[in-house]
Amino acid sequence: MAFTDLNSDAAELQQHIERFHVVRDAIVKQVREVIVGQDEVIDQILIALFVGGHCLLTGLPGTAKTLMVRTIAEALGLQFQRIQFTPDLMPSDITGTDIVEEDLTTGHRRWTFVPGPIFGNIVLADEINRTPPKTQAALLEAMQERSCTVRGNIYKLPAPFFVLATQNPIELEGTYPLPEAQLDRFLFNATLDYLSAEDELKVVDLTTATRAPKIETVTTAEELLSFQRLVRMVPIAESLAKYVVSLVRATRHKSENAPDFVKKYVNYGGSIRAAQFIVLAAKARALSRKRYHVTYEDITALAVPVLRHRILLNFHAESERIDTDEILHRLIAHVARPKES
Repeated sequence: MAFTDLNSDAAELQQHIERFHVVRDAIVKQVREVIVGQDEVIDQILIALFVGGHCLLTGLPGTAKTLMVRTIAEALGLQFQRIQFTPDLMPSDITGTDIVEEDLTTGHRRWTFVPGPIFGNIVLADEINRTPPKTQAALLEAMQERSCTVRGNIYKLPAPFFVLATQNPIELEGTYPLPEAQLDRFLFNATLDYLSAEDELKVVDLTTATRAPKIETVTTAEELLSFQRLVRMVPIAESLAKYVVSLVRATRHKSENAPDFVKKYVNYGGSIRAAQFIVLAAKARALSRKRYHVTYEDITALAVPVLRHRILLNFHAESERIDTDEILHRLIAHVARPKES
């Protein structure tokens, strides 16, 4: 390759990176027109979008989970679909179904596929734990393979494709906990808490006036796919990659690297998918902060939301009221910090 070609490729890559920062800042600005606070959650959702992963939003009622997802979808210019999960929802209500249509001119009948709401770019699975496992499983293939199978026919989903699911952590009556296989497909489990008094006052002022904010589209589906490829180009030092693997392996109570508190309180730890997601999310975080390599802080900032839903605690932890976040923070402090080259 000629030297001029290298310069041309470097200049094009620099323009792409600058465009990434412009688009991200514009998305945050549009979301801020509607959403007050929740900076960490918004950051995690955007990282999931730039990585191409799915996100589980766990929060109390009235914390703007649905509004946040809808606003981000509008800013991205993507097709938004909302599914309200209820106990009587069927798998075909999500994936779509075949119906028999008759040609009035010939009298012949044929099967015609009618797509369900899963055929969107951003699918909001609202209160996903309110539907039985049979219906929850309709999302499994879609989340992993970006396709769905109906009557033996495989249908590709539009790209990009994201599932942003919400669940309420306090109303457990009439709910069905997500199976571990499905939880493992979510990049993050982001938790939304109550706002500060100052932010709640801003919400009241914003929502009780006549002003209706208009969300502007700042990017396209094709550009978002190019940003996902750009994120994967961010380098990570071998020492940091080894640290991520060591951290995930230390969550497994049978691992030789597991500390005593993990062996005491944890039944099951994170899979290799957790290590993959931590590295990808750290790359997106580094690029979002205008750095071109992953740092230790990128990893530790995102390890908890990536691992939170992948760690299963035992009865010892429940009896002593120790939650997953506490175990993970102790684990991050326990595993030796790597030397960054």
